[in-house]
Amino acid sequence: MSGFFKLLARNRLALGGLIVMVAVVLLSLLTPLLPLANPDVIDTANRFKLPLEGTALLGTDHLGRDLLSRLLWGTRLSLAVGFVAAAVAATLGATIGIVAGFYGGKTDNIIMRGVDMLMAFPYILLALAIVAALGPGLMNALIAVSAVNIPFFARNIRGVTVGIAHKEFVDAARLSGMGDLRIIATEVLPNVIPVIVIAISTTVGWMILETAGLSFLGLGSQPPQADLGSMLGEARSALITNPNTSIIPGAMILIIVMAINLLGDGVRDALDPRLKSGALSRPMPATRVDRKAPIPTASDDALLALRDLHTQFHVKGRVYKAVGGVDLSVRPGECLGIIGESGSGKSVTALSVMGLVASPPGVITGGAVYYQGQDLVGAPYETLRRLRGDSVAYIFQDPQATLHPLYTIGDQLIEAVRVHHPKGKAEARAHAIDLLKSVRIPNAEDRINSYPHELSGGMRQRVGIAMALANDPEVIIADEPTTALDVTVQAQILSLLDDLRRERGLAIIFITHDFGVVAQLCDRVAVMYAGRIVEEGPTEAILNTAAHPYTARLMACVPELGGGRRRLAAIPGLPPGVDQLGIGCAFADRCDKVQPACRAADIPLAPLRPGQKVRCIHPEPARPEAVA
Repeated sequence: MSGFFKLLARNRLALGGLIVMVAVVLLSLLTPLLPLANPDVIDTANRFKLPLEGTALLGTDHLGRDLLSRLLWGTRLSLAVGFVAAAVAATLGATIGIVAGFYGGKTDNIIMRGVDMLMAFPYILLALAIVAALGPGLMNALIAVSAVNIPFFARNIRGVTVGIAHKEFVDAARLSGMGDLRIIATEVLPNVIPVIVIAISTTVGWMILETAGLSFLGLGSQPPQADLGSMLGEARSALITNPNTSIIPGAMILIIVMAINLLGDGVRDALDPRLKSGALSRPMPATRVDRKAPIPTASDDALLALRDLHTQFHVKGRVYKAVGGVDLSVRPGECLGIIGESGSGKSVTALSVMGLVASPPGVITGGAVYYQGQDLVGAPYETLRRLRGDSVAYIFQDPQATLHPLYTIGDQLIEAVRVHHPKGKAEARAHAIDLLKSVRIPNAEDRINSYPHELSGGMRQRVGIAMALANDPEVIIADEPTTALDVTVQAQILSLLDDLRRERGLAIIFITHDFGVVAQLCDRVAVMYAGRIVEEGPTEAILNTAAHPYTARLMACVPELGGGRRRLAAIPGLPPGVDQLGIGCAFADRCDKVQPACRAADIPLAPLRPGQKVRCIHPEPARPEAVA
């Protein structure tokens, strides 16, 4: 709960709405204890007094009644009716939605067609019809407002429940012998409650407005009882001559509704699990840059070179050093493999190249990324936008998530081309078909009209590769593009990438967990751990004579065909948290060769053998090993 309030407090508008609502609610709760005049006492001799005129702080109305007293009592009543109406509508609507979504079939059709009938009427007219049938009165207005909002809750909750009712944990509950009511109470309802809370927080303001509207028309609270709507209704005849009698209750309605809506937006964002790791604001178009150290210079003729790159995540006062000083380079026609455990910083390094790390919370705090000698860190957004997908392209791990589900693959390929090059639609379509053929998609002329869900995982990944190749890039960054594929499709994708880089002279940075992929595709390998490169060198040298204990332990986890029976030893312990990195070697706590010197000072990435560097003061001895 404390985490929720901390996250809510980061949204300043929501925090302001919360403060205002707390003040209004406290004031309404304290109203019976305050020394206020009787809100219903008529004093026509003192009618239409201005604020601060006489004993009435906010003046009097057309009957001489104290406006401050009526305002506070009316606010108390309007809040009570609004919150009760929201609770009733949410309870009944959620119940209807859960039952319809959980049981489905005929039950769902019957219930939801009834809901659709209610939604067919304009909700204000339906509320007026209900009040007309029941008669004027605050309770009848509450019933009307609750009734017209039930379909809203029912539809929202039904949609969420349909997605939950067929999940594996619900099937497991059924198999365990649990009844429907118990499954709904223990499995479905806890997953639906956040949606209900969000729906209430975003609609209670409208319910207060609807109740005030009915009272304004004389269908809600009846004289002499005051609520904000009836106060506005009684003051409308004096709007020109005595506008303060209308402005005061109108301003209170505005304050309450604005505060509730701002708070509701904040509650919605704070309960959204996708936003809990970052700020509630929209990410910036490029990663924020805050470099304080001198900018390193490009030291070689590489096409793409990373120099002492530092990328951090600033979350809730904590600093996560995801990339802690990475030096990498890749030349035309070369494939560089980056390997390491999950959380070692591989993907963040790749995303930092073109400023794609989400900010907030990501920040590039040091180093440089040189493309053809131009530093991309801190470059203008237009420069990055021009290079993204044109000169430097990405292939991501999950094409199902990166391809838009509502557009055909042809439309997406055509867009990728026309964003960077002024081609006609027909010419771009022909180019898209050629791209699909180049990645060996059969019947490309027909497949170009397919949607992503109509393709297999391997075909979608080929489309992702085609999109990366759409503008003849010079660098491709492939972030584990074969992880989710079966071995036959994986082999085809790797062979395709290898052929394309040799034909077109592409420079490829290939991120993977698989040493087999490294052996097949990569010319050089960089091993990452805790945000830093711990070993780098030619692929054959790394695979045959791994120098860093971490690299050797990673390779020991890989089974070898034809190697006889040998034990697959897992690396003990877990990688360190990148917000708690100490001095010295980050692998020290998991290394069986650790010495006091390993924790004494920073260990540089130093040359060990020709072309091979290692960040270790006790490297593994050279011993030839068979390459898997």
